[in-house]
Amino acid sequence: MPRQTRDIRSDNRHSAGTKVGVHNGLDDDARRLAAASDTFFVASRSRADVGSEGGLDMSHRGGKPGFIRVEGDSLFIPDFKGNRFFTTLGNLLGDNRAGLLFIDFETGDVLQLAGTVTIDWNPRATEMPAGSQRFWRVDVARSWWRRGALPLVWEFGDYAPTTLATGVW
Repeated sequence: MPRQTRDIRSDNRHSAGTKVGVHNGLDDDARRLAAASDTFFVASRSRADVGSEGGLDMSHRGGKPGFIRVEGDSLFIPDFKGNRFFTTLGNLLGDNRAGLLFIDFETGDVLQLAGTVTIDWNPRATEMPAGSQRFWRVDVARSWWRRGALPLVWEFGDYAPTTLATGVW
């Protein structure tokens, strides 16, 4: 399956990923990064009573830049057709806490978010980006910036055909 590509190179800096700031909700830089991103990672966990059958999950979500709508301290994220395992959705139904990770591929900055998720299963089709089936509302409680955390720079290559079939808000 064709994938979205980025070329990686070192920018010859050494950084320990200095923690620059902790914020309640989102700051303006976080809003800009989320709104312009074409990819992020989400961490979720199964509900506590599942025991050893459950666990943690980390997965990728992506779309064209602008696929995430930002309003105040909330992110609206369309859920596109994926691998049909529904691990993240199942986890969020059992425990609505989520961690999100955004990377600024030009600077190596990393943004971590913690919040709660509400899933809208039946949004009006006119409100949804093309190709999405539902959306998540992530109410961000806290955010952490680590400026220059990654000593790498990524240069965008090409979109995957599946990404090109998606829309933006």
